[in-house]
Amino acid sequence: MASKKYQQLQEFSDEELKNELQDTEAQYQKLKFDHAVTGLDNPLVLREVRRDIARMHTEVRRRELAGMSEAELAKRSKIRARRRK
Repeated sequence: MASKKYQQLQEFSDEELKNELQDTEAQYQKLKFDHAVTGLDNPLVLREVRRDIARMHTEVRRRELAGMSEAELAKRSKIRARRRK
């Protein structure tokens, strides 16, 4: 079952998703700084934000792959096969 955050990300447009990603990355940097200077009440927030960023990157990449043509996908498959050797 997909998480609520994942389902919310699927509803975003491409532009909204990129804006949300930038905002979340800025928030993560601020949280890291605050944690280094004064400490956070709940340091597990860092992990949750980092995972949200990863979810957003995954959704961006999924959309990129969905928008690729057959020729681009075939080329990508060749590159991936060459890396495995």
